Amino acid sequence: MIRRDGLRRDPRPAQALRLRQRRQRAELRVAPGRVTGFLGPNGAGKSTTLRALLGLIRPTGGTATFDGRRYEELEHPSRQVGAVLEDASFHPGRTARNHLRVLAVTGEHPMGRVDDVLAAVGLADAADRRVKGYSMGMRQRLAIAAALLGDPEVLILDEPTNGLDPPGISWMRRLLREQAANGRAVLVSSHLLAEVAQSVDDVVIIAGGEMRGRGTLAEVLGGDEGAVTEVRAQDPERLASALEQHGHRVERDGASLLVLGTSPEEVGVIALEAQVALTGLAPRTRSLESAFFALTGGES
Repeated sequence: MIRRDGLRRDPRPAQALRLRQRRQRAELRVAPGRVTGFLGPNGAGKSTTLRALLGLIRPTGGTATFDGRRYEELEHPSRQVGAVLEDASFHPGRTARNHLRVLAVTGEHPMGRVDDVLAAVGLADAADRRVKGYSMGMRQRLAIAAALLGDPEVLILDEPTNGLDPPGISWMRRLLREQAANGRAVLVSSHLLAEVAQSVDDVVIIAGGEMRGRGTLAEVLGGDEGAVTEVRAQDPERLASALEQHGHRVERDGASLLVLGTSPEEVGVIALEAQVALTGLAPRTRSLESAFFALTGGES
């Protein structure tokens, strides 16, 4: 099978990553084909959680599994899980190509994958330069190349945009979407909330070691009421009455109506039935920043 990023991939079934927190009886599942943003204030436990996933530390309670198995139980970990933690390191005197060749040998990966992943992360022209001459952004790309080397089914990235310039951040956004489109379960931890909002399908927010919010991006941004639709009409009072007759909660916001817990499609159907002409119809959401602070109580 050929993926859209040009890398060859075996037609293996995708894996799901699952975390279960016993004390709060909360369960988080990172699904194949989706990008999940993992957010929280400094000290919330993001990096600790990722390390527990990878078997680097052992949690005092709960479980973290990949398709039902702990990381240490995986038959071929680097083919099943690719990860980039913040403290990725390289031998400064080794070239990027040779760094990946060593990993290919130890991981029992086809040597042809080295050139594939170097091209995928934009390092093909710098592959034979020593890593000590790399910028921070180039080192980040090399770390991601290493994570992709085994063609894994799960990709875990901790602060992947660190050291990247604006074009590099845009590239990272495309990479995340491509990896999900090709069936991978992608979990990305980041403090760049506005950037996360442009890249993810689902969001998990933690603070103080506890899960504070989870769901699709639309659900988390919608707040306690879920989806909120902003609508303008030539006869707003008539539309408000029709919406309320259908059991919807309506609030006035200047010249607009806010319909709580309702999608724009639903509002449009009711407006058509009531024969009310609309001049504006769109979902209204909080910014990810406001949702984040609401759920974490403003912790930083």
